[in-house]
Amino acid sequence: MSETAERTLHDVRFPGESAEYRAARNRLLEAEIALRRQTEAVAAQRRALPPGGPVPEDYGFEGEDGPVKLSELFGDKDVLLLYGFMYGPAMERACPSCTSIIDALDGQMRHIRQRAAIAVVARSPLPRFQAHAKERGWRDTRLLSSAGSSFHPDYHAEDADGAQWPIMNVFQRTGGEIRHIWASELMWAPRDPGQDPRHVDSFWPLWNVLDLSPEGRGAEFRPKLDY
Repeated sequence: MSETAERTLHDVRFPGESAEYRAARNRLLEAEIALRRQTEAVAAQRRALPPGGPVPEDYGFEGEDGPVKLSELFGDKDVLLLYGFMYGPAMERACPSCTSIIDALDGQMRHIRQRAAIAVVARSPLPRFQAHAKERGWRDTRLLSSAGSSFHPDYHAEDADGAQWPIMNVFQRTGGEIRHIWASELMWAPRDPGQDPRHVDSFWPLWNVLDLSPEGRGAEFRPKLDY
């Protein structure tokens, strides 16, 4: 793109910016436009996926109002998002990264529920998970325990050794049948050397905000439960 074309991307200017800055910013803006288009294209491709596998059973969970089945979690919606939270019974404390995600999403839960059902499920007994939620000040997150079912290992929130993994699973109900639609699978996909898999970053606000900073995410920074 020529310098003239760069200058005509838009007419907004900020105080004190140089011509060198504007030229570089316009090149970045072109990349941001391309990323926006790619993001929209990937979302459309995700929406166009054919139905995944039918759920093998109507999993039972322990919910805040007592036992609840997977089929009951949909309520009046046809889409269910279930986030596998890393807090197994052998873990001394809950996962700081999963906690960071729900810290941010808790305030969005009422908005999300206008379009889809959503819940967060841990392997620990429910009272233990509820105690963590109370400590964090979560108010609108629906908490579940999968301690009495095979949901966690079946949908890859737990491996054969009992280690916990963060994963978002999406289910759809059509004509009374429930099928798996999508999961955050990037952690298993090939990656460039040194790259984080970023498999849950699309709905993790922390990194999206830090990516706007000149210092970025930092090589060593990770969220903590206490600072």
